[in-house]
Amino acid sequence: MTERSPVAHSHGTAQAPLPAASDLYALDSTFSEEERMVRDTVRKFVRERVMPIIGEHFEAGTFPRELIPEMAELGLLGMHLDGYGCAGLSAVCYGLACQELEAGDSGIRSFVSVQGSLAMFPIFAFGSEEQKQRWLPPMARGEVIGCFGLTEPDIGSDAANMRTTARRDGASYILNGTKMWITNGGIADLAVVWARTEDGVRGFLVERGTPGFTTSNIHRKLSLRASVTSELHFEDCRIPAENMLPNVRGMRGPLSCLNEARFGIAWGTVGAARSCYEAALDYAKTREQFQQPIARFQLVQQKLVIMATELVKAQLLALQLGRLKDQGTLHPVQISVAKRNNVREALHTAREARSILGANGITLEYPISRHMNNLESVFTYEGTDDIHTLIIGQAITGESAFS
Repeated sequence: MTERSPVAHSHGTAQAPLPAASDLYALDSTFSEEERMVRDTVRKFVRERVMPIIGEHFEAGTFPRELIPEMAELGLLGMHLDGYGCAGLSAVCYGLACQELEAGDSGIRSFVSVQGSLAMFPIFAFGSEEQKQRWLPPMARGEVIGCFGLTEPDIGSDAANMRTTARRDGASYILNGTKMWITNGGIADLAVVWARTEDGVRGFLVERGTPGFTTSNIHRKLSLRASVTSELHFEDCRIPAENMLPNVRGMRGPLSCLNEARFGIAWGTVGAARSCYEAALDYAKTREQFQQPIARFQLVQQKLVIMATELVKAQLLALQLGRLKDQGTLHPVQISVAKRNNVREALHTAREARSILGANGITLEYPISRHMNNLESVFTYEGTDDIHTLIIGQAITGESAFS
């Protein structure tokens, strides 16, 4: 009796071909034509325009501003919003775009996320019609860059206790305080700033050039180097009362914006994980040690199998998240589950991939360490891993660890 291959079919029936190594569950076949078109268009943009320059920008600590008009031309800015010059695409389309952008670099995806989900979304959801008409079309065209001011130097996760204040003074508000770790802050033309008022937490639109409003960029970063990260400073900054977002009060406003951004992160980190996995797989097939490719070694295969499995799980989480959002049945806790898992596993994937490349893995010739460093920030922002753990814990136990 001959020994059968461990992969032989037990019933002798025809075996279906295995999908691509980065799509083992054949999710590509579940996407609509429009979804695949969006994904492939953004993937082509990243391959042709982002990848040739992103390593140099990361090393120099600069953001490739020259790409903004191209991203706007592709309809990526506010792409999940309807009207006002926005593309009005589905949540899954938006997620797939985030996935491909972050396969290039977290800084590129962060720019698009902040512009669309943290700056344009609150205007779209909570702004007056006049505010929408004035700001959303030029933001969609990339002519006005936005940022989102919530986090403060001494106030991170406990954002409800922010110290930035806005005091009513006639037909104006006087804004005082500091916001920190603000993506796009140094290049933003418009800041969406959350502040405490006598009426609770409110959102304000603050234009660059307003007296009392200044920004300073944060340097010497080891993560998200190809992204602008800044402090926003407000010192007796007088803004017109009509610059307040009229249709939201309290923490529901900023938290709903964060959920929009977290949705994009849950998808985007799938792209970063895939990039690391594919680089490690290709390397393992060509790198030889002991007169054979290292892909033949059991420990290397084990690492690749773990990466492939976690990639499939992250892809499935992100896809179901998008389907739920498009159906209008998405709950914020489901976003926390996906954000927490997908960032965590993308970071683990980057570390395992780096180990397969050995010393080569620490260079910018390969994307892995760049992704690994970026993911350290993604692990923390828009809700730390710990905070999302406690959000999920509260949901399943009914007990709050926050009070």
